Amino acid sequence: QVQLVESGGGLMQPGGSLRLSCLGSGIILRIYTVNWYRQAPGNQREYVASITSGGSTNYADSVKGRFIISRDNAKNTVYLQMNSLKIDDTAVYYCHVRTVVRDYWGQGTQVTVSS
Repeated sequence: QVQLVESGGGLMQPGGSLRLSCLGSGIILRIYTVNWYRQAPGNQREYVASITSGGSTNYADSVKGRFIISRDNAKNTVYLQMNSLKIDDTAVYYCHVRTVVRDYWGQGTQVTVSS
């Protein structure tokens, strides 16, 4: 059974940092592109960042220069380091993988940025 489990969310003040983790079970994350998405209340889910099997990264303009996506293949985990957090970063963050069979999503982790 494939599972993606996010963790690391929480409450942070503007300007602070958080690191989210996406742990894969039943799936070898290193052979896939892994994406992070987020969804704020009342908004559609939006793309945040991705990392390919080769290690290439891509970011939404809204997070470029502040967020860093990385992977630890030994731990079968993908990370999202979020720096210089803004109130607008408040959302539920989801890990996503697309395979030839289907798309997989984690359950999400809440990030709240508030003073």
